[in-house]
Amino acid sequence: MRQEAFSIELGEGLTLRGNVHTDEAAGADQPLLLFCHGFKGFKDWGSFPYVADELAKRGVTTIRFNFSCNGVGESLTEFDELEKFGRNTYARELADLQALVEWIDSGEFAWPNYVDKSRLYVLGHSKGGGDAILFGAGNPRVAGIVTWNGIADVNLFDAGLRKQIAETGVGYIANARTGQDMPITRTVIEDVDQNREAYDILAKVSSMETPLCILSGEKDFVRLVEGAKRIHQAAKHSELHWIEGGDHTWNTRHPFAGTSPQLEAVIEQTAAFVRTPRT
Repeated sequence: MRQEAFSIELGEGLTLRGNVHTDEAAGADQPLLLFCHGFKGFKDWGSFPYVADELAKRGVTTIRFNFSCNGVGESLTEFDELEKFGRNTYARELADLQALVEWIDSGEFAWPNYVDKSRLYVLGHSKGGGDAILFGAGNPRVAGIVTWNGIADVNLFDAGLRKQIAETGVGYIANARTGQDMPITRTVIEDVDQNREAYDILAKVSSMETPLCILSGEKDFVRLVEGAKRIHQAAKHSELHWIEGGDHTWNTRHPFAGTSPQLEAVIEQTAAFVRTPRT
């Protein structure tokens, strides 16, 4: 097992930090998987390092990374860059994914010869599932997409928050785990509203030829359970797997205290989908 940390300087004070997990013992021709965290998520949250290790053991070289404006800086585990969180848009996250792919292809990283960079997959949890679809749909560089309890609608902001932002320029969402008030600025709302067509997840899946694997916990939030059904119904090429008893984080918590049957099930299903040969 091999794990290497990396960072990509994007300019304008932004840094994309990540970790590559790979295992030579898992065999040759390994696909490469990008793991996108969700809203108020980060690459070192709870089970995510464990997940990346377990996927690598199954022959899926995995990159877990922090979006450059996710609010977590050099600490890696604390929201110590709330100003950046407050202006984190889908446009920024999609640009981060593009920068990550360009870095993969640049030769700056010494990729082992058993990794097949041409077999690139994108996995996203929750909001990250939306990013995975928006980035991967119709993208010739992406061989397949996986969503874990992914969103079906990019608008995560209710009327009350929108009113607060319209009146003051910034609104706040509570982080129950840390006790912090997480800022959301007008820039974020404008990005969603001005790009409704470009960010229409159901429209994306209905027209894309890219294979899609949808993993949804039966006990996840109702809007996400219903959203998984809508995505599956709209998609041209999708498979939907219900995880019995699974909640939003597959019955695991932060800090990580051990795996669960639900997490093991999604790891196995993800590896099976990504490892399937495609023409």
